[in-house]
Amino acid sequence: MFKSKNKDRKIVKESFMKGILVLMFSQVLIKLLGLVYKLYLTNKEGFGDAGNAIYNSGYQIYALLLTISSVGVPNAISKLVSEKVAIGDNKGAYRIFKISLITFGLIGAIGTAILFFGAGYISNNLLMIPEAELTLIALSPSVFFVTIASVFRGYFNAREKISVTAKSQTLEQIFKTVLTVIVVEIVTIFSGLNTTLMAAGANLATTLSVLLSFLYLYIYYRIFRKNIAIDIKNTVNYKRESIKSTIKKILWVSIPISLSAITSSLNKNIDSFTVVRLLSEFMTEAQAKIQYGILSGKVDTLITLPLSFNVAFATALVPAISSSIAKKDYETVNKRISFSLLLTILIGLPCTFGMIVFANPIINLLFPNATEGTLLLQLSALAIIFTLLIQTCNGALQGLGKVYIPAIAGVVGLVIKFILNVILIRIPSIGINGAAIASIVYHIFALVIVLYVLIKSVKIKLGVGKYIIKPIIATLGMSVCSYYIYTILNNIITFKLAIIISLICAVLIYIIMVIILKIFTKEEIYMIPYGQKLYKVLETVGIYKK
Repeated sequence: MFKSKNKDRKIVKESFMKGILVLMFSQVLIKLLGLVYKLYLTNKEGFGDAGNAIYNSGYQIYALLLTISSVGVPNAISKLVSEKVAIGDNKGAYRIFKISLITFGLIGAIGTAILFFGAGYISNNLLMIPEAELTLIALSPSVFFVTIASVFRGYFNAREKISVTAKSQTLEQIFKTVLTVIVVEIVTIFSGLNTTLMAAGANLATTLSVLLSFLYLYIYYRIFRKNIAIDIKNTVNYKRESIKSTIKKILWVSIPISLSAITSSLNKNIDSFTVVRLLSEFMTEAQAKIQYGILSGKVDTLITLPLSFNVAFATALVPAISSSIAKKDYETVNKRISFSLLLTILIGLPCTFGMIVFANPIINLLFPNATEGTLLLQLSALAIIFTLLIQTCNGALQGLGKVYIPAIAGVVGLVIKFILNVILIRIPSIGINGAAIASIVYHIFALVIVLYVLIKSVKIKLGVGKYIIKPIIATLGMSVCSYYIYTILNNIITFKLAIIISLICAVLIYIIMVIILKIFTKEEIYMIPYGQKLYKVLETVGIYKK
């Protein structure tokens, strides 16, 4: 009997890691595709940094409303449904899904109406970028469709169908990349190099891609309904709750989760509200918009790339931990949280250092027609490791039921961010760099709060050597060796080829360093898909003892 229990636990662990890897691959692909259309827009004649200012200022308002109506929804639905499924109450799980669909559909419709009818006021009075009005109008229908899609994604995540979420998000980004190029080119043909219309066209492509992604989820749901019906027939432990009670429970979980996501979105909204306004005190408004365009168009695009590697942990941890707690399997909870934090550190540190060391070559490689922003990128990169750790801690805390802690930490950080923005940006010698410094401090304060609560809540041991010293040694080794390779190659071959080869070498060197330093234990390697085979190879070459 005990043997069977251990076997079941092993299967769950492999499912957990496979789900993470599928979602991680999807998120990386999404970010790379996003980079493609960002490169296209930034380097396109008539768009550039000025176009990015219009495009991103409108997009950040959209992202805020989107966060309120959707980002917290998948995790909230995933948490509630996974708890029901864990005890065999599939009928109750499906009931939560149906009620959520109606509830958030109404919320999404309200968000669409606010964005559509308030576009003029927001662009003229809040953003101080009147050209963004068309951008907001073009984006407004997306809020409704993304909200509905997020309920489907939350339900599928809880049913261990994370690959469906990954595929829908990947398809959305593929459509967005292709349609952005097509729509902007069409707008260019009919309007010339009208930056305002080009920016609106780019965001219209977002709306179209969201609609197509939603259609994919709906079609999959229609096919999957047969399995749902079978599960409902086999339901046990069903306790009917009133619609009012269910809505209250959904909102009780989703609101704080959404609030924690909102704080992350508001970080960028604070920049969109303050940067141009404060920089205009000592430079022209046109120059201020270009500075904001550098921050929002190039720097933010690059520093959010590493988040794609890590968002999978935050997504997968919520249903995984909720399910384990429902089964009272606290050992699995602790192991999953510890392992996820370790992987987050191993992902975050090399991304942070790599972005700092290669900031100038990366910008010159990706944005040859707009090469400003090296120092701003280096400063902003310092926040990467803290942002990733916050993501993972938030997912763990939400799974544990402590849904308000991430929101509280985010609000505290935002207050600090806003105050520092107002103080630092208006200093001419600091200027736009003040926004990056403020973001770093914001994330440090938020991390201290969520990490402290997480450690107090679960029995996890974060050894200094394993979680800090060894990862730093591996990262420093990677940084020094790869930059040395770059300096040599840059004198022999073309600049572009030199930086690409150096970055590939950086990844390989880092992986080798992690293996040599034996950061992972045997049990942790076994948690990785095909971990047993990998461990045998490491035993064969003598890195781990037999």
